[in-house]
Amino acid sequence: MIQSKKTIAIVATGGTIAGSGRIGESAQYQAGTLSVVSILETIPQINNLAELQVHPFCSKDSNDITHDDLIQLKNFVEEIERDPNVDGIVITHGTDTLEETAFFLNLTLNVHKPVIMTGAMRPATATSADGPMNLYQSVALAANPNAIDLGVLVVIGDTIYSGRDLTKINSIKTDAFEVAAPGPVGYMQDDQVYLIHSPYRRHTHYSQFAHSTYPFDKKVEIFYVHLNCDPDLLRYMLDHYDGVVLAGTGAGNYPSQIKEVIQNYQGDCTIVRSSRLLEGAAFDSPIFDPLQKTIPAHRLSAHKARILLLLGLSNHCSKEQLRQLYKEY
Repeated sequence: MIQSKKTIAIVATGGTIAGSGRIGESAQYQAGTLSVVSILETIPQINNLAELQVHPFCSKDSNDITHDDLIQLKNFVEEIERDPNVDGIVITHGTDTLEETAFFLNLTLNVHKPVIMTGAMRPATATSADGPMNLYQSVALAANPNAIDLGVLVVIGDTIYSGRDLTKINSIKTDAFEVAAPGPVGYMQDDQVYLIHSPYRRHTHYSQFAHSTYPFDKKVEIFYVHLNCDPDLLRYMLDHYDGVVLAGTGAGNYPSQIKEVIQNYQGDCTIVRSSRLLEGAAFDSPIFDPLQKTIPAHRLSAHKARILLLLGLSNHCSKEQLRQLYKEY
């Protein structure tokens, strides 16, 4: 019996994968200027993998993605996923903030079918553009039944990442993303899928945020800790925002002047401690935070910790509930 091809929906948001510049060059370009259809035309063999639907969502540089865009994208993807004729979804996205959108969707999408994100480091008009292969492999993964219920996955450079764990570490190379232990979810070889393990944190329909109401109604920002950082800036942020994430040194550490501001603070702003390092974690610290005025982000980066705090505060979580979120997600 011949099995019919899967139907995969491609949701386009712009980014470098749809960028254009001087023919052949990769350094200077404008993101989100081309349609995904024009990219698909360069890889006709993709039609052997699945029946394709193209859904333009927006055409932006990923630095311009807003909270409203995230909420609308969540709703848009969920609407497509409910179509019984659709077997999986691929989202094209700029790489600069791909990890933030992937983490948000991983936390909030109420879906079971595969959702794969991808992007590119070189624009579509560059020599050896990487976007077509990334898109080709993303469609192959979205059509693979083993990708069901794995949460949001990302395909970049022949590698399959969890939407929770990937981090962009390079601004030049095409293999610009990395994850810490336990490593990638798997690998791609052309259109062949090789999965290694399943994501180990709560995601998509397993997440409490997949069943929450929106929009965001809180303001959360990041305070970057560095040598001789200004305590007055932190005071200002604590007075003007609902939440502040500290991108601390080492294991979420900071100077004594910053510690003094935190220990003396009596307001309602929630403070989360993360590390500015690519590896490691931030835990409770009897040295830097003896009064437990802050919540440790564990292994989440500052920008991912910010998204989780934003979701938690917008859903009216208590401080203890917020503390638990960083252990579970």
